[in-house]
Amino acid sequence: MGLLLDTHIWLWSLLDPDRLGESARHALQSGETELFLSPISVWESLLLAERGRVVLNPYPRRWLREAMSISPVTEVPLTIDVAIASCTVDIEHQDPADRFIAATAKVHSLTLVTADTRLLRCSDIDLLPGQ
Repeated sequence: MGLLLDTHIWLWSLLDPDRLGESARHALQSGETELFLSPISVWESLLLAERGRVVLNPYPRRWLREAMSISPVTEVPLTIDVAIASCTVDIEHQDPADRFIAATAKVHSLTLVTADTRLLRCSDIDLLPGQ
């Protein structure tokens, strides 16, 4: 099974794993699942760091590159199909990052791990609650 980590799930797994729910923690640590991350999550992490909502020390861009190299995640391509699907994915709000992440899960047939209640109501992708 392939799991796409929502931005906050990836950050929690690295910075504060106790925030993850038991089923999400087990799935992320299981050797039976492959973990994926959208480039949108890296972009969103930088924005969160710039706004002071997350601390990625000492330098956010360097921290993100190092985190990608040590984290057991594979970068999922951001494709034209993902861009098209982002306009049709069943989400009740217009947040571009959420739409791209949900569309990535849909196009690549991945289960999205998220604690975002708005994304957890998305009916056309497989979901695993993160808390």
